[in-house]
Amino acid sequence: MDHHDSDADRPRIIPAAAVRRAAMHMDIGNIVSMLLPPLPLLWFGASMLVYALHRHHPDPRVGEYTRWAGYRFYAVMGLIIPVGTFFPGDAKVAWLVAWIVGILVIVPWSVWSLLRARREEWHDIVLPPADDPADAAEEVPEHV
Repeated sequence: MDHHDSDADRPRIIPAAAVRRAAMHMDIGNIVSMLLPPLPLLWFGASMLVYALHRHHPDPRVGEYTRWAGYRFYAVMGLIIPVGTFFPGDAKVAWLVAWIVGILVIVPWSVWSLLRARREEWHDIVLPPADDPADAAEEVPEHV
């Protein structure tokens, strides 16, 4: 038996610190994006990837932290973007007010969520060994 085979037979472990960090990713992204003005639009796209990766994490609490952080960010952006389309041509003050409102909603709430995640007790997650790749290959239909 070579080294690769023995690794496949072992359970995989996600350390508790990694689980906690995963629960905090969306909130950290929300805070950083709101504090740096050009980033909310970029984070809007990147956050969808973070959301998709963490929403169905093996620890359901990670999914809950991610879900609520997403609700906060998407609600604020979902309000600012459509309302902003009706701002007059040179609406620097209106955009500044919208940005400040976004900061006042997202940042304190996300900081609270980060503090809550840090106080929570996280545990290592033991995942079952990876399936045998040969078995997975047999399940693929021929027409694919």
